[in-house]
Amino acid sequence: MSTERRAKRRAASCLPRSTAACEGGLPTRRQLLRAAGAGLAWTACAGLSQLRAATPRPQAGRLRPAARSVVFLFMDGGVSHVDTFDYKPELAKRSGQPADWTPDARSQAVGQGRTWLGPLWPFARHGQSGLWASSLFPHLASVIDELCIVRSLTGETPLHGQQNLLLHTGRSIGVGPSMGAWVVHGRGSENDDLPGYVLLNNDWVPNGGAQNFGSGFLPATCQASTVRPSGQPIDNIVPADPWPLQRAKLDYLAQQNAAATARRGDADAIEAAIGTYETAARMQIALPEICDVSRETAATRALYGLDRPHDFDRHYALQCLRARRLVEAGVRFVEVTCPLTHANNAPWDQHSGLRQYHAENARITDQPVAALLKDLKQRGLLDETLVVWAGEMGRTPHSAGTDGRDHHVAGYTVWMAGGGIRGGMTFGATDEMGMAAVENPLDVHDLHATLLHQLGVDHEHLTVRFGGRDVRLTDVHGRVIRQILA
Repeated sequence: MSTERRAKRRAASCLPRSTAACEGGLPTRRQLLRAAGAGLAWTACAGLSQLRAATPRPQAGRLRPAARSVVFLFMDGGVSHVDTFDYKPELAKRSGQPADWTPDARSQAVGQGRTWLGPLWPFARHGQSGLWASSLFPHLASVIDELCIVRSLTGETPLHGQQNLLLHTGRSIGVGPSMGAWVVHGRGSENDDLPGYVLLNNDWVPNGGAQNFGSGFLPATCQASTVRPSGQPIDNIVPADPWPLQRAKLDYLAQQNAAATARRGDADAIEAAIGTYETAARMQIALPEICDVSRETAATRALYGLDRPHDFDRHYALQCLRARRLVEAGVRFVEVTCPLTHANNAPWDQHSGLRQYHAENARITDQPVAALLKDLKQRGLLDETLVVWAGEMGRTPHSAGTDGRDHHVAGYTVWMAGGGIRGGMTFGATDEMGMAAVENPLDVHDLHATLLHQLGVDHEHLTVRFGGRDVRLTDVHGRVIRQILA
């Protein structure tokens, strides 16, 4: 090879293949500039990659936790904020007058000739804080100084399924992990013999289905384990074999799963299955003991109302007492649902018959919820247990009748207690008629961000790579509500 040809080859080897293939083997000036520009771009990308690698974000963004566990009291169907914790004297004054409101997509108002409908129960101030509550909740009124009442939550769509999913998963469409699953993924469990996420169901699957409590694209070990209020708490909880035989079967199953992992390489799904079987085996011993409240004192059982005459009342009381026992045992996230007592779309969804069924739901839930707060506090657990009381929406301050309200997400009420949250206060406000949040409006992502923060997790850092991007519970939204933190 001549000296001239070797020089041309050396020059060409320093350039991208497409540039080196030009006529004569040497680039033109235009090709040289194009190649140099591409090289600068790749250099910049490499620099950014090194910067990202040099400053990795922590998976769960650990902070200093104020709370150890969460109890989520789900009021499915949409509690009327203007009949419970958001007192509106002007609404009471104008009750029965034509409603001068502009329809929008945040209310599902049904019927013509709508009028303002004032609160159907009297309100009074309670506690040292003087917070307002209606007569629907006499037991909660006795612990109102523990509550932080948020009166300015907003939603996206006045539909049960979408709002339930938004409240539970942070998204109203598509499949996503529930907030309980995210909490377990970010913080784990403190008890290896119990699941990290327990659903104390009351024989009712809310709108939106089991996805409300699922793990989505997180490991299956993050999804909720359901405990029923009556009969056998969990299916197949009683082992069919003596423990030595069952242990041998589990060991053999683990060997088979390990061999399948070696063949397929799909470790995540198989490891989750192994973990689920192992947890289930340990649960067969631990969970029945947690669910059995017979050794609780008579005073504790009476506090929750386990001796009340109605089955729904006793079942809800039992589940609230179990919630205390679960967080006491180290379960990270516990959810308690409401029972559906009548033929309806959801327990608190009263387009008509609001007087009867809101009163019935309040009778079922009021005493056990107040008892849970009192019991946690007297055991020194309330400071480290974040209790959240929320439905997926509120109800309209106007009506086409005199005994019902429709769906409403422009401004409604939830409350929190314990877990580093300031008690005896309200945050945010709706307008004088209770129509829309006008002071410190919040959305569900803010609620989720605050919940994670109290557990010691930065919501922006708790991410999982899915669908080509880093996904989190709060999506691209959410801020911690620092004004309510103790």
